[in-house]
Parts: sequence; structure tokens; C-alpha cells
Amino acid sequence: MSNGKIQTLFQLIRFGMVGVLNTLIDLGILNLLIFLTGMATGWQFSAFKGISFVVAITNSYFWNKFWTFRDKDKVAVKEISQFVAVGIGGFFVNVGVASFVVNAISPIGGASETVWANAGAISAVGFSLVWNFIGYKFIVFKK
Repeated sequence: MSNGKIQTLFQLIRFGMVGVLNTLIDLGILNLLIFLTGMATGWQFSAFKGISFVVAITNSYFWNKFWTFRDKDKVAVKEISQFVAVGIGGFFVNVGVASFVVNAISPIGGASETVWANAGAISAVGFSLVWNFIGYKFIVFKK
């Protein structure tokens, strides 16, 4: 395996670890909002999912910049703009998939609304992971 492929493999592993942390932040905030309001479906779910995603993606920027992709350059307006652009795409992918699952598909196996809200949020993770890794590697933090 070439050095470039090994480096990409390690980036993907670190990206996955950051992704686990971001998922825990995302689900934690989502569940806190559901708990505080008692609302786990409809436009409220989409709004809560949006809020939790924004907090998680902000965390993601710092971990991915300095650890995953080891970008030691100062934070620049261009880089932030690119990150925001990829993040906006990721936002629509993540919230869109989660909202579709929660609001368009009936809960499977008699799952409660809260359990189904979490299932929808988790189902969006895979789609977001692919979108964000490609965007960060080839647009935001490219060498």
C-alpha cells in the first residue's frame, strides 16, 4: 500500500472517531430538546435536528482541521467559507434524511416516537459521513 493510501486510511479512521463524537453530541442535544419539549415529530423534530447538527458540525470543524487532516495553517476566511458550504450540503443531507425517516415512514415494530426519532437521526449519519468526508478532504482541507 502506498504512503498516500495509508495516510488516507488513517484520515478515514480519525474522521470516523470524530464522527462518533459528533454523533454523540448530535444525539445528546436532539434528545435533550425532545425531552424538554415532549415533541419528537413534525417540524419541531426537523428544527431540533437542525440545531443539534449545527452544534455537532461546529465541533467537527476543529477536530477535523487540527487532528483528522492535520491542517496547521491559520483559520482563513476561504477555508471557513468552504467548510460552511460543505456543511450546508451536509445539513440538508442529514436533516433531510432524518426528517424523511421520522415523518414519512411509520415507526417499525411499534417503536415510540422518541425511539423512532433516534432511528431517523442515526439513519442520516451514513449519508452525512460520505458527503462530509469527501467535501472536507477534497475541498476544505486539501493540500
